[in-house]
Order: sequence, then C-alpha cells, then structure tokens
Amino acid sequence: MTLESLDAIILAEVSGVKEVPGQEVDQKRLAEEEEVRERIDDQGNTWEKVYFGGGSHFRSWLDQCLELSGTDNVEVEEVDSSGFQCFRESGEKMYRIWVKR
Repeated sequence: MTLESLDAIILAEVSGVKEVPGQEVDQKRLAEEEEVRERIDDQGNTWEKVYFGGGSHFRSWLDQCLELSGTDNVEVEEVDSSGFQCFRESGEKMYRIWVKR
C-alpha cells in the first residue's frame, strides 16, 4: 500500500467518506471471491474453501488445515491478485486453501 493510498483511507475515515480511490475494485473482487465456496474435482470429490489471503496468516491456516485434515485432504490454489491493491503493490501472492469434505 502506498503512502498516498493510506492517506486517502485516513482522510476518508476522518471525513466520513465511504469510498476511497481504488477501493471499489477491491470490494468488487472481495464480493466475487465470497461467491467461491466449494468446487468439485475430476473424481467427484467436493472441496470447501476454508481460507483466502496470503502472508503469515496463510501459512498459519495451512499448517492447521494440514494437521487437522492430512496432506491428502488439503489443496492450495494460487489466486490472481489483480483487483487487490495492497497485494498487487507489494507483489505478495494470494491463495485459497481447499479442504476435502
């Protein structure tokens, strides 16, 4: 996140403005991502999305999912970060964690 975008967010918070430049894209992508909840693989197995994000939170979620469900029941999918300003600017990757039902 750039200093300019952080300033815009702070200004919006202080002034009560609900929209921040670039934020509408982030909110649209988040809404689209919220619709992604499960998938069915080629073998007919149903997978539930349990996490979406990146960074240290991703690693923590992945470790817990692997511990609770086992390696055969957990899959990681890298997600295009376009539409998410902070991830795009930092170059950080985004992921979904899927757990087999």
